[in-house]
Amino acid sequence: MKETSNDWYQEEAAAIDDETWHRAPDEEIAFFNAVAGGDLESVRQNCRNRRFESRQGVGQLSRDPVTNLKYHFVITAALLARTCIEGGMEHEKAFRLSDYYIKKLDLADSAGQVCELHDRMVLDYTSRMHLMLYHNASARPVNDSMNYIYLHIGEKLCVEEIAKAAGVSASYLSRAFRKELGITVNQYIRNIRIDLASNMLRYGNSDLAAIACRLGFSSQSHFIQVFHQVTGMTPKKYRSLNGRTSWKVRQPPVSPEAESANVRETD
Repeated sequence: MKETSNDWYQEEAAAIDDETWHRAPDEEIAFFNAVAGGDLESVRQNCRNRRFESRQGVGQLSRDPVTNLKYHFVITAALLARTCIEGGMEHEKAFRLSDYYIKKLDLADSAGQVCELHDRMVLDYTSRMHLMLYHNASARPVNDSMNYIYLHIGEKLCVEEIAKAAGVSASYLSRAFRKELGITVNQYIRNIRIDLASNMLRYGNSDLAAIACRLGFSSQSHFIQVFHQVTGMTPKKYRSLNGRTSWKVRQPPVSPEAESANVRETD
């Protein structure tokens, strides 16, 4: 314990000798508030000024410059998630977004790549908050309902249950969705499920039955039918055109009826 204390005093003395002082917290608070407030112009200006890359007023967490930046990146990702949750973003979405960018950080092997990824991350959070605050959910019950839907997307959802979670009546919520989004609650649920299914088809390896189950569709055939209605193609066709494996041989179009007959999809 005594040895550890001595190390700390030595570190503190070295920082004072080098005149290493941290930035005032007001600047960081203003930055995170800009992200949570969806202030795209302020955040873009911060990125243009390369504030994340600047070492002035920032603690040294590692003697290796790239590792030092990575440590600061992880701290920023964690604070972004929590600040945006306080601003109204659904907590699971905020944390998943943070996890996504931290995993991407493993692939960065230069300071430039870390800084580029940082700017992508902060602008991603800001853009999502901007859409949530100024376009999609000016009404609090609608925003609360959107968060509830995202968190429970794999379950059987009904308007009455969602409205109860948002603290309003089903009829009020239905009118609010029409006013704020121009669509019904059920149409919004459908769109979210198809968006998530598209990502799973594009970046994952789950078969159709698993995707249908995880996203709350009543059956695999129902999933195929709805996906085709929304996107104009079957899930298998979508994966063949957009999947990460990039099929070299294009498959002929398959009707939803024919694809529904298959119990499992062969990747």
